[in-house]
Amino acid sequence: MGNNQQILGTEPIGKLLLKYSLPAIIGMMVNGLYNVVDRIFIGNIPGVGPLAITGLGVTMPIMTIILAFGLLIGVGTATNISIKLGQGKREEAEKLIGNAITLAIIVGLMITTLGIIFEDQILTSFGASKDSLYYAKAYINIILLGSVFNLMGFAFNHIIRGDGNPKLSAIIMIVGCVTNIVLDAVFIFGFNMGIQGAAIATVISQFVTAAWGLSYYLRGKSNLRFDKANLKLDKSLIAIIFSIGVAPFAMQIAASCVQIISNNALRTYGGDLAIGAMATVNSIVTLLSMPIIGISQGAQPIVGFNYGCKRYDRAEKTLKICVSAATIGLFISWLVVQFVPGPIVSMFNSDAELVRISVDGVRKYLCMMPLIGMSIIGSNYIQSIGKAKQAMFLSLLRQVILLVPMMLILPRIFGLNGVWFAQPIADVISFIVTFILINREVKSHKKIETECVA
Repeated sequence: MGNNQQILGTEPIGKLLLKYSLPAIIGMMVNGLYNVVDRIFIGNIPGVGPLAITGLGVTMPIMTIILAFGLLIGVGTATNISIKLGQGKREEAEKLIGNAITLAIIVGLMITTLGIIFEDQILTSFGASKDSLYYAKAYINIILLGSVFNLMGFAFNHIIRGDGNPKLSAIIMIVGCVTNIVLDAVFIFGFNMGIQGAAIATVISQFVTAAWGLSYYLRGKSNLRFDKANLKLDKSLIAIIFSIGVAPFAMQIAASCVQIISNNALRTYGGDLAIGAMATVNSIVTLLSMPIIGISQGAQPIVGFNYGCKRYDRAEKTLKICVSAATIGLFISWLVVQFVPGPIVSMFNSDAELVRISVDGVRKYLCMMPLIGMSIIGSNYIQSIGKAKQAMFLSLLRQVILLVPMMLILPRIFGLNGVWFAQPIADVISFIVTFILINREVKSHKKIETECVA
């Protein structure tokens, strides 16, 4: 047993969580900021901010779909690289890198072509009105042209981590985010390029991350070697990439469908400004939920190792600390959102009417925020102990199984309030179901321990 594995079974849980969760939290926050920063700058464009951020809100399902393909290729490739290296099959691991690059290029070009050809129909069906369509097209046209860089950046981010260099992967991601922030300010306000400037800044930052990732392999400094011959697609390798990457891909496609349903309900019952308000609300949700996801990712190896060693007490202690930390953090965030939401919302736009709708929306949408910690940490705990089907059910429960019907039914009865309250109702039910399943799992561990002692 390696030293790292021994530490997982012996070191204090709190110390382990700091060691493993802190980098994950930083990574998730950087990833979240990537999109949130665009919304902040776009929402503050003089004279057009409200409609511009509404246009951006309409494009979010497309951005999520691109992310889905990035995860399909990136997660699928990185996981299989780790498996192949563990099996001593270095040559196959190197072939996976070449295949991932080719897949990113092909899929990226397909997204660009189809997106531009059918953009009017797509954006209208995703919630664009005559007024917001101009801004949605101005932004997404440029984003679509950079789809290849976007997918390659995602792929290399995961591949480099699977290749054994997580530090470089994190550095590349941080540099890409900082580049995006700086260029946003320069293009939008320095060159007065508006929403198109934000899109150009995003594409350039994606190009930087993709080029850096590619150069890492071309310069021969990587653990695995890049060979042009491996760019030729191999059906068997594509199959194993997709078999692993399909789970996060499906989750993001489901999220995109929820965004589409939400946008159309918002346009029907609240108009363009309601879509802009939801873009602001989702930005706040992203910033507040990323640390919780980071905590759960850091806990995964600790829970998995100790559960595998039948040290159930340590696995359960990890669960309790994570849920407690997440709930306390979310409760503090809830207090801020409920009592002083104005300054947060005003970061994204200064239009009085949009701020009013956003403040009302964020209070209602996040009224059950402290319960989210149990849902996120709990589903990750179930996944960490190897119960994939239950974990998938819990992951889909809150954001798809419950939320989609709520979004379709409640607005018909309560109008715009139905959209805002759909998420908290889903949060309450998801919390109850997750708590029951976790409680049952913990009791089964204690029963096993009792039988072993007897």
